[in-house]
Amino acid sequence: MTYVVTEDCIACKHMDCVAVCPVDCFYEGENMLVINPDECIDCGVCEPECPIEAIKPDMEPGLAPWIEHNRQYARLWPNITEVGVPPANAEAMAGQPNKLRDLFSEQPGEGS
Repeated sequence: MTYVVTEDCIACKHMDCVAVCPVDCFYEGENMLVINPDECIDCGVCEPECPIEAIKPDMEPGLAPWIEHNRQYARLWPNITEVGVPPANAEAMAGQPNKLRDLFSEQPGEGS
């Protein structure tokens, strides 16, 4: 089992999860974080840190596409080990529908 970041993170990008990860397996895109599922040690400490519940255990139904999404972008984006500032409109973006289709950016973030 591993943990994955889901669509809810897009355009919210809270980074509380980064601070608690013992193996630094988060990677930063322009408007989303992902977890490298091959590095995640399944400790679960990141899940309760996400204020919008965007981090899920991969055994939940329907998450197979998100496992691959996380794996793909973890290869392309820089590693992030320090908490940054979420977007100014993060709270307003929480719960918005169709974020993958309408808002997702493939561009990398700054990393740390």
